[in-house]
Amino acid sequence: MTYGAGCLCGAVRVEVGAEPLMARTCWCRLCQYLAAGNATVNVVFPADAVKVEGAVQWHHAVADSGNKMQRGFCPQCGTPLFSKSDARPHLLIVRAGALDDPELLAPQATIWTAAAPGWACFDAELPQFERQPPPIG
Repeated sequence: MTYGAGCLCGAVRVEVGAEPLMARTCWCRLCQYLAAGNATVNVVFPADAVKVEGAVQWHHAVADSGNKMQRGFCPQCGTPLFSKSDARPHLLIVRAGALDDPELLAPQATIWTAAAPGWACFDAELPQFERQPPPIG
Protein backbone atom coordinates (compact mmCIF):
# COMPACT_ATOMS: atom_id res chain seq x y z
CA MET A 1 0.00 0.00 0.00
CA THR A 2 1.18 3.52 -0.77
CA TYR A 3 -0.02 6.61 1.07
CA GLY A 4 0.14 10.19 -0.13
CA ALA A 5 0.54 13.50 1.64
CA GLY A 6 1.33 17.08 0.75
CA CYS A 7 1.06 20.73 1.55
CA LEU A 8 -1.80 23.17 1.06
CA CYS A 9 -0.37 24.75 -2.11
CA GLY A 10 0.77 21.47 -3.72
CA ALA A 11 4.46 22.44 -3.94
CA VAL A 12 5.42 19.45 -1.78
CA ARG A 13 4.14 15.93 -2.40
CA VAL A 14 4.94 12.90 -0.28
CA GLU A 15 4.67 9.19 -1.02
CA VAL A 16 4.92 6.64 1.78
CA GLY A 17 5.45 2.99 0.91
CA ALA A 18 4.92 1.46 4.36
CA GLU A 19 2.22 1.06 6.95
CA PRO A 20 2.19 3.61 9.79
CA LEU A 21 3.86 2.43 12.99
CA MET A 22 1.71 4.49 15.33
CA ALA A 23 -0.14 7.77 15.73
CA ARG A 24 -0.46 10.08 18.71
CA THR A 25 -1.31 13.60 19.69
CA CYS A 26 1.40 15.74 21.28
CA TRP A 27 0.86 18.70 23.59
CA CYS A 28 4.53 19.69 24.06
CA ARG A 29 5.01 23.43 23.87
CA LEU A 30 6.75 23.28 20.48
CA CYS A 31 3.87 21.29 19.00
CA GLN A 32 1.43 23.86 20.35
CA TYR A 33 3.21 26.49 18.26
CA LEU A 34 2.91 24.28 15.17
CA ALA A 35 -0.79 23.59 15.76
CA ALA A 36 -1.83 27.18 16.53
CA GLY A 37 -2.32 26.42 20.22
CA ASN A 38 -3.64 22.89 19.96
CA ALA A 39 -1.89 19.50 19.94
CA THR A 40 -0.29 18.14 16.81
CA VAL A 41 -1.53 14.84 15.42
CA ASN A 42 1.46 12.77 14.33
CA VAL A 43 1.69 9.59 12.31
CA VAL A 44 5.02 7.73 12.53
CA PHE A 45 6.50 5.92 9.52
CA PRO A 46 9.83 4.24 8.76
CA ALA A 47 11.95 7.10 7.36
CA ASP A 48 13.31 5.04 4.48
CA ALA A 49 9.76 4.46 3.18
CA VAL A 50 9.07 8.18 2.67
CA LYS A 51 9.82 9.90 -0.63
CA VAL A 52 9.44 13.67 -0.98
CA GLU A 53 9.05 15.77 -4.13
CA GLY A 54 9.51 19.51 -3.74
CA ALA A 55 11.49 21.70 -1.38
CA VAL A 56 11.06 21.31 2.38
CA GLN A 57 12.37 23.91 4.83
CA TRP A 58 13.68 22.49 8.11
CA HIS A 59 13.64 24.23 11.50
CA HIS A 60 16.02 22.85 14.15
CA ALA A 61 15.08 22.99 17.84
CA VAL A 62 15.44 21.12 21.09
CA ALA A 63 12.18 19.53 22.25
CA ASP A 64 10.89 19.52 25.82
CA SER A 65 12.26 15.97 26.03
CA GLY A 66 15.77 17.27 25.36
CA ASN A 67 15.88 15.59 21.94
CA LYS A 68 17.25 17.55 19.02
CA MET A 69 14.39 17.81 16.55
CA GLN A 70 13.87 18.98 13.01
CA ARG A 71 10.48 20.11 11.81
CA GLY A 72 9.79 20.30 8.09
CA PHE A 73 7.33 22.61 6.40
CA CYS A 74 6.54 23.92 2.92
CA PRO A 75 8.52 27.13 2.37
CA GLN A 76 5.78 28.47 0.07
CA CYS A 77 2.57 27.97 2.07
CA GLY A 78 3.95 27.10 5.52
CA THR A 79 2.10 23.80 5.94
CA PRO A 80 3.70 21.73 8.73
CA LEU A 81 4.63 18.38 7.18
CA PHE A 82 7.23 16.47 9.19
CA SER A 83 9.12 16.06 12.39
CA LYS A 84 12.20 13.97 13.02
CA SER A 85 14.50 13.35 15.95
CA ASP A 86 18.27 13.08 15.75
CA ALA A 87 17.94 10.29 18.35
CA ARG A 88 15.72 8.18 16.06
CA PRO A 89 16.73 8.87 12.43
CA HIS A 90 15.01 5.67 11.28
CA LEU A 91 11.59 7.25 11.99
CA LEU A 92 9.79 10.15 10.31
CA ILE A 93 6.66 11.79 11.68
CA VAL A 94 4.12 12.98 9.12
CA ARG A 95 1.51 15.45 10.33
CA ALA A 96 -1.91 13.81 10.01
CA GLY A 97 -3.35 16.96 8.46
CA ALA A 98 -0.92 16.66 5.56
CA LEU A 99 -2.02 13.10 4.73
CA ASP A 100 -4.33 12.69 1.74
CA ASP A 101 -6.37 10.39 4.00
CA PRO A 102 -6.40 11.84 7.53
CA GLU A 103 -8.43 8.77 8.61
CA LEU A 104 -5.41 6.53 7.93
CA LEU A 105 -4.68 5.93 11.61
CA ALA A 106 -6.39 7.51 14.60
CA PRO A 107 -4.22 8.61 17.53
CA GLN A 108 -3.37 5.79 19.93
CA ALA A 109 -2.03 7.95 22.78
CA THR A 110 -1.76 11.52 23.99
CA ILE A 111 1.68 12.73 25.09
CA TRP A 112 3.01 15.77 26.97
CA THR A 113 -0.29 16.37 28.76
CA ALA A 114 1.61 18.23 31.52
CA ALA A 115 2.40 21.00 29.01
CA ALA A 116 -1.18 21.36 27.76
CA PRO A 117 -3.23 24.44 28.66
CA GLY A 118 -6.01 24.01 31.21
CA TRP A 119 -8.69 24.11 28.52
CA ALA A 120 -7.18 21.23 26.49
CA CYS A 121 -9.49 18.32 25.72
CA PHE A 122 -8.14 14.78 26.02
CA ASP A 123 -9.78 11.63 24.70
CA ALA A 124 -10.41 9.59 27.86
CA GLU A 125 -10.20 6.39 25.79
CA LEU A 126 -6.52 7.00 24.93
CA PRO A 127 -3.50 6.36 27.16
CA GLN A 128 -2.07 9.65 28.42
CA PHE A 129 1.54 10.48 29.23
CA GLU A 130 2.47 13.59 31.19
CA ARG A 131 5.79 13.77 29.37
CA GLN A 132 7.72 11.78 26.76
CA PRO A 133 6.77 8.08 26.66
CA PRO A 134 9.31 5.34 25.98
CA PRO A 135 10.51 5.43 22.34
CA ILE A 136 8.99 3.26 19.66
CA GLY A 137 11.00 1.18 17.22
